[in-house]
Amino acid sequence: MIWTAGEWSGEQVSTKMLAERIGVSASTVSEAIRKLSDQGLVDHAKYGSISLTDSGRAAAVAMVRRHRLIETYLVGELGYGWDEVHDEAEVLEHAVSDLMIERIDAKLGHPERDPHGDPIPAADGTIPAPQARQLSELADGQSGTVARISDSDPAMLRYFDSVGICLDLTITVLERRDFAGTISVQLGEGSTVELGNLAAEAIWIVER
Repeated sequence: MIWTAGEWSGEQVSTKMLAERIGVSASTVSEAIRKLSDQGLVDHAKYGSISLTDSGRAAAVAMVRRHRLIETYLVGELGYGWDEVHDEAEVLEHAVSDLMIERIDAKLGHPERDPHGDPIPAADGTIPAPQARQLSELADGQSGTVARISDSDPAMLRYFDSVGICLDLTITVLERRDFAGTISVQLGEGSTVELGNLAAEAIWIVER
């Protein structure tokens, strides 16, 4: 969670941020961080930001690799929806062996991203990282292809699915209405959709 919290935003990770993302109290997070610090996995100055040590980052990246490969396998091979896989992968990532993860990776042809566009770390820990921006940051007339869609809200993923928003789709900003908190976009060469700020912030675009 510490690694993924700052993966796309670049924000400093704090106890408050983690508590809000996980849905637990700040004191619960603080206790967990203290234990990780005792194990040499994180650095945390009192009331300051939280960062991973080298060994902590290696452990986090290895777990992220497991999680995203499992998500990709569930969608590609078992027919799960992209809104269903996160919680399943949370359970399975702790249950399967390293050998199974490598077999899954080989079976899938060594994919570089998961069903939501998040990069899958390679076995050596390297991570492909597209230069993407949130759709909410684009101005009128700008366009690009969808590189990543946040998986934090399954209901939002189902909505995107219903209107045809998916990875690699070209999206063009037609009109921003900042005062109303909406953005009008064209999907490919076809339909026009109105998105709220939360939805636009969940979509990451590689500009054309």
